[in-house]
Amino acid sequence: MTDVRERVEARLRSALGAPDARAAVTFLGTDRIEVLRFVDPGPGAGTPPGADGRPVVRYATLGMSTAPMTDPAAALADPERGPRAELVLSVRPGAADTDQVLRPLAVLAASPQVEGVVVAPGASLDVGEPLWPGAPFTSVLVAEPGGLVEDLQLDAPREPVRFLPLLPMTPAEAAWKRVHGAQALEERWLAHGTDLRDPSRTAVPLTG
Repeated sequence: MTDVRERVEARLRSALGAPDARAAVTFLGTDRIEVLRFVDPGPGAGTPPGADGRPVVRYATLGMSTAPMTDPAAALADPERGPRAELVLSVRPGAADTDQVLRPLAVLAASPQVEGVVVAPGASLDVGEPLWPGAPFTSVLVAEPGGLVEDLQLDAPREPVRFLPLLPMTPAEAAWKRVHGAQALEERWLAHGTDLRDPSRTAVPLTG
C-alpha cells in the first residue's frame, strides 16, 4: 500500500504545504503510523491563513489509510473494500506544548488495526490521558471531512481516503455529547463562539 501512503502525503502537501516536522510510531501488529506537522503562520506567508488570520499548527496522520477499516462484527475483513481515513488536528501554537500530541494521535490512528474500530464523523475518541501536558482534553470529537483537505479518490474497489478533523473535548463536553449527541455539542460551540483551536480553552457552557 505504498502507493496509498505516497498519494495521501501528496494530497496533504497540496492542501497544507510542506511539513516542517514528522514523527513515526510503530505498534505491534500494525503498519507504521506517522504524524506530520504543518505550520500556517498566517497572512503574508503564501499559505491560506486561519479563519481569523492567526497562526495555526496542524497535525495530520499518515498511514492509517493504508488499510480499510473493518466493521468488528464482520466475519471476514476485506483487504480492499471499506472506509479509509486520516486524522487532522488544528491548534494555536505557543500556549502549550502541543507537539506532545504526536503519540496520542498515532494511537488513535492505529486504533482501527489494533481494536477493530471504524472511525467516522460524530464518533468520540478517548486516549485516556491529556492530549499534551496540561491539556484540559483527553478525548476528541470526529468532525465532518472536506473543509480543509479534500477526499482522495482511489482506484475501485477502494473507497476514498477522507481526512477527518478532530475537535478536542473537555471531559464535561464529552459527557454532555454522550447524552445529547455530536450535532448538539457542535451547535453549542458555534452559539458561544468557541475557539476550538485554543489549546487551553475551558468547556463551553453546558446549561441554559
